[in-house]
Amino acid sequence: MATLIVLFNLKNEADSNAYEEWAKSTDLPVVRNLGSVDSFEVYRTAGMYGSDAAAPYQYVEVIEISDLDRFGADVSTDTMAKVAGEFQGFADNPVFMITNKFS
Repeated sequence: MATLIVLFNLKNEADSNAYEEWAKSTDLPVVRNLGSVDSFEVYRTAGMYGSDAAAPYQYVEVIEISDLDRFGADVSTDTMAKVAGEFQGFADNPVFMITNKFS
């Protein structure tokens, strides 16, 4: 199993309420319905632990993937292309990291 972690800020012109409503109504249900996805959560950062500083990213997505090859096929659909395009309209240079649990 792999975990895809996505770190991102919203584009300056993007409205956070519009993004969060879109995430709840579109992104979360569509991605959670992919056969290769075990779970998908989106987090809004609240700050840096032990500091008053702002976090470097406003949002974090965590997608638990059961099969990376199948995930590649799942995200190649027209539906996912539409969702990805809408996401790119909100997110400013998102960072996509594939991780593997070692413990």
